Amino acid sequence: MRPALQLREATLPVVQYIPLTDVVQERLTRTDTSTYCPFKGEAGYYSVTTAAGDVVEDAIWTYEQPYPAVAEIAGHVAFYPNKVEISVVPQ
Repeated sequence: MRPALQLREATLPVVQYIPLTDVVQERLTRTDTSTYCPFKGEAGYYSVTTAAGDVVEDAIWTYEQPYPAVAEIAGHVAFYPNKVEISVVPQ
């Protein structure tokens, strides 16, 4: 298990990037959504299916090939705090 990473940009709140392998894969569905950040590169998105079966669209983003300055976030995902609440389950 790799540790989560914190990324701070200017005046924005700190974002926690969690290793994708630490997220329950069966609950994720890749979407066609993408955005561009001039500091990190192209982001892809996932929707999340809750335990109740509800789908939260584009709740997670990831930079699969981030720019070199933030290369360590590759293989990690971040969650929109206004869309989902995450919990850590000890293994």
